[in-house]
Amino acid sequence: MTKRLILTRHAKSSWDEANVADHERPLNARGRSAAADLGQWLASRGYIPDEVICSDARRTAETWEHLAPALTGAAAPRYTAKLYQAGADVMLAVLKHASGDTVLMLGHNPGIAEFAQRLVARAPLNPEFARFPTAATLVVEFPVESWSDVAYGTGAPDDFIIPKEIEA
Repeated sequence: MTKRLILTRHAKSSWDEANVADHERPLNARGRSAAADLGQWLASRGYIPDEVICSDARRTAETWEHLAPALTGAAAPRYTAKLYQAGADVMLAVLKHASGDTVLMLGHNPGIAEFAQRLVARAPLNPEFARFPTAATLVVEFPVESWSDVAYGTGAPDDFIIPKEIEA
Protein backbone atom coordinates (compact mmCIF):
# COMPACT_ATOMS: atom_id res chain seq x y z
CA MET A 1 0.00 0.00 0.00
CA THR A 2 1.20 3.50 -0.74
CA LYS A 3 0.05 7.00 0.04
CA ARG A 4 0.47 9.90 -2.37
CA LEU A 5 1.01 13.53 -1.39
CA ILE A 6 0.47 16.43 -3.78
CA LEU A 7 2.34 19.28 -2.10
CA THR A 8 1.53 22.69 -3.61
CA ARG A 9 2.66 26.18 -2.75
CA HIS A 10 0.00 28.85 -3.28
CA ALA A 11 0.03 30.63 -6.65
CA LYS A 12 1.36 34.17 -7.20
CA SER A 13 -0.29 36.67 -4.89
CA SER A 14 -1.06 40.32 -5.41
CA TRP A 15 0.85 43.11 -3.72
CA ASP A 16 -1.34 45.84 -5.26
CA GLU A 17 -3.06 46.79 -2.02
CA ALA A 18 -0.51 47.97 0.54
CA ASN A 19 -2.94 47.90 3.47
CA VAL A 20 -4.03 44.27 3.07
CA ALA A 21 -2.87 41.97 5.87
CA ASP A 22 -0.61 39.13 4.73
CA HIS A 23 -3.24 36.51 5.60
CA GLU A 24 -5.79 38.29 3.37
CA ARG A 25 -3.63 38.84 0.26
CA PRO A 26 -5.44 37.60 -2.88
CA LEU A 27 -3.96 36.01 -5.99
CA ASN A 28 -3.02 38.20 -8.92
CA ALA A 29 -4.14 37.44 -12.50
CA ARG A 30 -0.98 35.44 -13.21
CA GLY A 31 -1.58 33.39 -10.06
CA ARG A 32 -5.18 32.61 -10.97
CA SER A 33 -4.10 31.49 -14.45
CA ALA A 34 -1.21 29.40 -13.11
CA ALA A 35 -3.50 27.66 -10.61
CA ALA A 36 -6.02 26.79 -13.34
CA ASP A 37 -3.20 25.44 -15.54
CA LEU A 38 -1.87 23.42 -12.62
CA GLY A 39 -5.32 21.91 -12.05
CA GLN A 40 -5.39 20.79 -15.69
CA TRP A 41 -1.88 19.36 -15.38
CA LEU A 42 -2.80 17.39 -12.24
CA ALA A 43 -5.97 16.06 -13.85
CA SER A 44 -4.11 15.03 -17.03
CA ARG A 45 -1.87 12.82 -14.90
CA GLY A 46 -4.68 11.36 -12.79
CA TYR A 47 -3.57 13.13 -9.61
CA ILE A 48 -7.01 13.57 -8.05
CA PRO A 49 -6.97 14.13 -4.28
CA ASP A 50 -9.42 12.33 -2.05
CA GLU A 51 -8.42 14.71 0.74
CA VAL A 52 -7.45 18.38 0.53
CA ILE A 53 -5.79 20.19 3.43
CA CYS A 54 -5.35 23.89 2.83
CA SER A 55 -3.97 26.83 4.77
CA ASP A 56 -6.79 29.20 5.67
CA ALA A 57 -5.03 32.17 4.06
CA ARG A 58 -6.88 33.85 1.20
CA ARG A 59 -4.16 33.11 -1.40
CA THR A 60 -4.12 29.37 -0.64
CA ALA A 61 -7.93 29.19 -0.66
CA GLU A 62 -8.01 31.02 -4.01
CA THR A 63 -5.32 28.70 -5.38
CA TRP A 64 -7.57 25.75 -4.53
CA GLU A 65 -10.62 27.49 -6.03
CA HIS A 66 -8.79 27.80 -9.38
CA LEU A 67 -7.28 24.28 -9.25
CA ALA A 68 -10.49 22.52 -8.31
CA PRO A 69 -12.60 22.86 -11.48
CA ALA A 70 -10.24 20.56 -13.41
CA LEU A 71 -10.11 17.97 -10.63
CA THR A 72 -13.39 16.14 -11.13
CA GLY A 73 -14.16 14.01 -8.11
CA ALA A 74 -11.71 15.75 -5.78
CA ALA A 75 -12.60 16.07 -2.13
CA ALA A 76 -13.82 19.33 -0.63
CA PRO A 77 -11.01 21.22 1.11
CA ARG A 78 -10.41 21.36 4.84
CA TYR A 79 -9.04 24.79 5.74
CA THR A 80 -6.73 25.05 8.72
CA ALA A 81 -4.84 27.87 10.39
CA LYS A 82 -2.13 25.33 11.29
CA LEU A 83 -0.75 25.49 7.72
CA TYR A 84 -0.54 29.28 7.56
CA GLN A 85 3.19 30.09 7.56
CA ALA A 86 3.84 26.60 9.02
CA GLY A 87 7.28 25.12 9.29
CA ALA A 88 8.17 21.62 8.08
CA ASP A 89 7.53 19.90 11.42
CA VAL A 90 4.05 21.41 11.75
CA MET A 91 3.24 20.39 8.17
CA LEU A 92 4.38 16.83 8.90
CA ALA A 93 2.23 16.75 12.06
CA VAL A 94 -0.82 17.87 10.02
CA LEU A 95 -0.09 15.28 7.31
CA LYS A 96 0.20 12.49 9.90
CA HIS A 97 -3.50 13.04 10.70
CA ALA A 98 -4.64 12.75 7.07
CA SER A 99 -6.91 9.88 6.08
CA GLY A 100 -7.06 9.93 2.27
CA ASP A 101 -4.94 7.85 -0.07
CA THR A 102 -4.07 10.89 -2.22
CA VAL A 103 -3.75 14.07 -0.18
CA LEU A 104 -3.28 17.55 -1.62
CA MET A 105 -1.70 19.97 0.84
CA LEU A 106 -1.58 23.70 0.06
CA GLY A 107 0.81 25.91 1.99
CA HIS A 108 3.44 28.64 2.04
CA ASN A 109 7.17 29.24 1.82
CA PRO A 110 9.61 29.01 3.43
CA GLY A 111 8.08 26.05 5.28
CA ILE A 112 6.78 24.19 2.25
CA ALA A 113 10.19 24.23 0.52
CA GLU A 114 11.88 22.81 3.61
CA PHE A 115 9.09 20.26 4.06
CA ALA A 116 9.43 19.07 0.45
CA GLN A 117 13.22 18.75 0.74
CA ARG A 118 13.03 16.82 3.99
CA LEU A 119 10.29 14.43 2.78
CA VAL A 120 12.03 12.99 -0.26
CA ALA A 121 14.69 10.28 -0.28
CA ARG A 122 16.20 12.06 -3.30
CA ALA A 123 15.38 15.45 -4.71
CA PRO A 124 13.85 15.81 -8.17
CA LEU A 125 16.40 16.94 -10.76
CA ASN A 126 14.55 20.20 -11.41
CA PRO A 127 16.78 23.16 -10.37
CA GLU A 128 13.70 25.00 -9.02
CA PHE A 129 12.94 22.31 -6.44
CA ALA A 130 14.97 23.89 -3.63
CA ARG A 131 13.38 27.31 -4.19
CA PHE A 132 9.82 25.93 -4.51
CA PRO A 133 8.46 29.01 -6.32
CA THR A 134 4.78 29.99 -6.32
CA ALA A 135 2.46 27.20 -7.49
CA ALA A 136 5.34 24.71 -7.46
CA THR A 137 3.96 21.22 -6.96
CA LEU A 138 5.64 18.03 -5.80
CA VAL A 139 3.91 14.68 -6.18
CA VAL A 140 5.49 12.14 -3.86
CA GLU A 141 4.64 8.58 -2.80
CA PHE A 142 5.28 6.88 0.51
CA PRO A 143 5.37 3.11 1.11
CA VAL A 144 3.08 3.26 4.15
CA GLU A 145 -0.34 1.97 5.18
CA SER A 146 -1.13 5.07 7.22
CA TRP A 147 -0.05 8.70 7.06
CA SER A 148 0.93 8.39 10.72
CA ASP A 149 3.86 6.25 9.51
CA VAL A 150 5.30 8.88 7.16
CA ALA A 151 8.84 9.93 8.02
CA TYR A 152 11.31 12.39 6.56
CA GLY A 153 13.56 11.02 3.85
CA THR A 154 11.21 8.22 2.77
CA GLY A 155 9.22 9.80 -0.07
CA ALA A 156 9.74 8.80 -3.70
CA PRO A 157 9.07 11.78 -6.00
CA ASP A 158 6.76 11.04 -8.95
CA ASP A 159 6.61 14.55 -10.39
CA PHE A 160 7.66 18.12 -9.77
CA ILE A 161 6.37 21.06 -11.81
CA ILE A 162 6.40 24.84 -11.75
CA PRO A 163 3.89 26.98 -13.69
CA LYS A 164 6.23 28.10 -16.47
CA GLU A 165 6.89 24.44 -17.36
CA ILE A 166 3.22 23.72 -18.01
CA GLU A 167 2.36 24.13 -21.65
CA ALA A 168 -0.93 25.92 -21.94
